[in-house]
Amino acid sequence: MNNLAGISVIMPTYNQGAFIKRAITSLFAQHFNNWELIIVNDGSSDYTEDLVQEYIQEGRIHYYKNSENKGLGFCLNLGIQYANYEYISYLPSDDIYYADHLSSLFSTLSVRSDAVLCYSGLTYNNSDNYATGLSVERTVGPIEDKGLQLVQVMHRKTAFKWVERDVFVTADLNKMFWEQLKQVGQFVGSKNISCEWVSHPLQRHKIISKKFGGGLPFYKEYYGVKESLSFYTDGGECINEEKKLTERQNIRIAPGKLKILIVGELGFNPERLSVLEEHGHRLFGVWIPNPDLHNSVGPFSFGNIITLNVEHLKKQIEEVRPDIIYALLNTQAVRLAHYVMTSNPDIPFVWHFKEGPFFCRNAGIWKELFELYYNADGRIYINEECKDWYEQFIGDQNRPSYILDGDLPPKKWFTDIRSPLLSSSDGETHTVMAGRPYGITPSDMAVLASHKVHLHLYGEFYQKKWKAWVNESEQMASGYLHLHSHCKPENWSKEFSQYDAGWLHCFESENQGELIRCSWDDLNYPARMSTLAVGGLPMIQKNNNGHKVSSQRLLEKLQIGVLFRSFDDLGGQLNEKDTLNQLKENCWRNRERFSFDYYIDDLLTFFENVIATKKQNN
Repeated sequence: MNNLAGISVIMPTYNQGAFIKRAITSLFAQHFNNWELIIVNDGSSDYTEDLVQEYIQEGRIHYYKNSENKGLGFCLNLGIQYANYEYISYLPSDDIYYADHLSSLFSTLSVRSDAVLCYSGLTYNNSDNYATGLSVERTVGPIEDKGLQLVQVMHRKTAFKWVERDVFVTADLNKMFWEQLKQVGQFVGSKNISCEWVSHPLQRHKIISKKFGGGLPFYKEYYGVKESLSFYTDGGECINEEKKLTERQNIRIAPGKLKILIVGELGFNPERLSVLEEHGHRLFGVWIPNPDLHNSVGPFSFGNIITLNVEHLKKQIEEVRPDIIYALLNTQAVRLAHYVMTSNPDIPFVWHFKEGPFFCRNAGIWKELFELYYNADGRIYINEECKDWYEQFIGDQNRPSYILDGDLPPKKWFTDIRSPLLSSSDGETHTVMAGRPYGITPSDMAVLASHKVHLHLYGEFYQKKWKAWVNESEQMASGYLHLHSHCKPENWSKEFSQYDAGWLHCFESENQGELIRCSWDDLNYPARMSTLAVGGLPMIQKNNNGHKVSSQRLLEKLQIGVLFRSFDDLGGQLNEKDTLNQLKENCWRNRERFSFDYYIDDLLTFFENVIATKKQNN
C-alpha cells in the first residue's frame, strides 16, 4: 500500500453488536475510498463476531480479537501497530461517519505540514436532552467539557502510544493521548460537521463517570477487570487500588473500637467518614450499584473503607462480623438498606435518611422506607422537624434516635483563611450561589441589580443546566451575574469568605404551621448550608414566619440568616453593612456546628447505645 495516500481506520469494539453494522456501513459510504478498517474486538461476549464475518473477506478489512477485555488504550495501540497508512482515524463501533468525513479530514491535514492532527465537527446528544434520543447539539470543534472525541479525529502516525489500563483509567482522552501529540504539531479543524458521536447509556465515558451511573465498581464489573487499577474520577482524583490494598493490610483496629458496615451511599461530602477512621474505627462499605450525580459510593480516593461485593454479601458480612450497620443516605439507598437490614436481623442497624420521603412515595418505595424506620435499632433524623414528621407514621418513639444532618463536611475544610470582602473595594454587595439558583428568576435578578447586589454562581454543571436562566439573567441584570468554575472543598473558606452572604433555597411555605402539611422544602436542610458556613456567610432565604420551616428555625436560632419578604426588601437588607457584618461574625463563630467532627463523640455514643440496647433486647 502507498502509506502516504490512505487512511487506516481503527474500530475498537466491545459488546456493541447492536451498533457495529451501521458504523461499518457509514465507512463504506465514504467519498474517500483509499482506506483500510482495522477492527479490534476487545473480548466481546455478544454477537459482534457473527455480524462482522461478512466483512472479513473484504481486502480492506482486518479483524483481531483479544481473548479477554484489555481496555481501550490497548486496542487503539494494537490498531496503530497494524496500520499500513500514515493517517490514522478512529471509528468506535457505536459512532458513524457522514459521507464526506474522511475526505474533509484528509484534505485538511495533508496540506498542513505543521499539523499532526485534524478534527471535524460533529453532532452529539447533550446529556440534558438525553430523553429525546436525538443528537441535537452541534459543534465544529471539541465538545465543551469533554474535549475531542475519537470519531472526529485524524492524525499522523507517530511513535506515541495511548495510555493503557495497566497505567491508569480515565475518560479524558487528552490524558490518554492527545496531550502527547501536541508536543510534535498543531491541531487544526476541518470546520465541517461530518460525523456523529452517538449517545447511549453504555458509552465508555459514562461507564467511568459517576455522573451517569458509572464509576470504578461498575467499570470493573462491565469489562470483567480483576486486577487493581489506578482510576481517575469525575473530579480528577485518582483512586489507586494497589495503594489502598497495601494501606488496608496495615490497618489494625484499636481495642474497644467498632467495625462499622456502611450501606447505601453518602450523598455530598463523603470525606466526613474519614473522621470515624481517625477515631480508630474500621469501616466497610456496601454501595448502591447505579449511583447518580449526587450519590457518593466507594471505593473512594480517601480513607480506607473496604468495599464488599454485593454478589457475595451474606458470606462477606459473616466474615467481617460488623458491630453495627450504618445505612444511609438518600432515596436511591432505600432498597439496598432494606435488603441488608432484613437479611441481617441480629446486627444492630442504624438508618440515617435525608432526601426524601416524597421521592420514595412517588417511586413506590414508601413501604420499604417506613419499614426501615419502624424496624431500625437506631434512627438518625436530619433535624427535629423531620423527626416529628416521621413519627406521625412510625409511632414508636422508644428506640434510640439522634439528630444529624446527612451532608456535613469534615472539619479539616474549615480553615482559618478569610479573604478580603469584594464589597470593600467597590462599595456594592456580593452574594454567592453554590448550586442551582433555586427560587430566583431573572426578574428577581434585575431587582437585585437595581440595589447593586451581585450574584456569583459557582459550578459549570449548574451553569450549563440552567443556561437559559443564565442568559436571561445576564440580559436583565447586566454586569451583576458572575460565573465561576467549581470550587474545591479545601478552598471553600478562602473563596467564599470574600462574599457578603450566600443563598439557600428561596421558596414560600404553605403549611400554616401544621406539620402534616409540610413539604420537603419545609423539612430540608439544603446541602449548600454547610458549604456557606465554611466561609462564614450569612444565609439568604425567604421569610416564612407563621410556617414550620426547619432551615429558618436554625438560622434564627444561630442569628445567621438574612430573611426577606420581597427582593426589594432583600436589596435593602443586603446594603445594611453593619447588620450584615454582625451576621457574618455570628456565622463564623458558629460555623463548626456545620462540621461532622462537631458531632462525632455524640454519634459514637449513640452507636454504642444502639448496640447495648440491641443486646439487651435480645
